[in-house]
Amino acid sequence: MKHQILIEDTGEHYACDERESVLDGMARLGRRGIPVGCRGGGCGVCKVLITDGRYAASVMSRAHVSAEELAEGVVLACRVMPHSDLCVQVLGKMKKTVCKARGDAGCGALQP
Repeated sequence: MKHQILIEDTGEHYACDERESVLDGMARLGRRGIPVGCRGGGCGVCKVLITDGRYAASVMSRAHVSAEELAEGVVLACRVMPHSDLCVQVLGKMKKTVCKARGDAGCGALQP
């Protein structure tokens, strides 16, 4: 089943299947500036905050996402599969590159 993912920082929407990661769906947007990193939960470049929706998360490095962050919805997009429509905010290195690539003034200040 496909779900709609909203990147709140840019207003972009894309479809993502329950069997694929949020990052894989995001990469299909086909634009520069979306860091894909290791795709295995170890490098931390695809950190996002899920602000709305249900998802399943696979194991990810505690060096990049603490237990407290995980409880607040901070995850690595490469390790998350949607189980409903999701709203996400990009964080850290991903925020810097996604917002820079779009030239969006609405992306606001960089977050950790």
